[in-house]
Amino acid sequence: MTATDDEDHALFRKAMQGVRRLKPEPRQGGKRRPKPRARFARQERGAVLQESLAPGDSLQPIGESGDALLFRRAAVSELIFRRLRSGHYRVDGEIDLHGLTAAAVEPALRDFLSEAVRHRARVVRVIHGKGLRSGHRGPVLKLVTGHFLPRLEAVLAFASAREVDGGSGAILVLLAGRQQRQA
Repeated sequence: MTATDDEDHALFRKAMQGVRRLKPEPRQGGKRRPKPRARFARQERGAVLQESLAPGDSLQPIGESGDALLFRRAAVSELIFRRLRSGHYRVDGEIDLHGLTAAAVEPALRDFLSEAVRHRARVVRVIHGKGLRSGHRGPVLKLVTGHFLPRLEAVLAFASAREVDGGSGAILVLLAGRQQRQA
């Protein structure tokens, strides 16, 4: 060290006399949303059941192209459907059907979607899996999901998710808002 270095250090120590290190402040905000929980009254379940059994007036299935599940009602514009398919919309809720039997899929979806509509969710993700362990039966949960969702009036459209969001093992579902469902 040179004399100028010693002088610099002395000046610095003198300037820093009486200074104390600040304690870090606890982080605020950044709270995560709680996971969606099913809370249904018997009456709400009955209403969803009646809704699901009501005949659809303007169903326009897009069909299945390869592994992709695609569906949209006539009222959904091509632009909105394209945005849904490309993952443009924020996902407001999610259900994972892994481990359910084919018979348990419909009630689970009915309950989940009823709750999602009640909480004004617009887009939800349904994870049904790719059916890799289903053997010769193919992707059972995926097929049950794909045939059941168009029967629900609250479902405006759905499309297989992008690869980063689950690919052919998940679908994004566009839900009707309260105003649209009542009209």
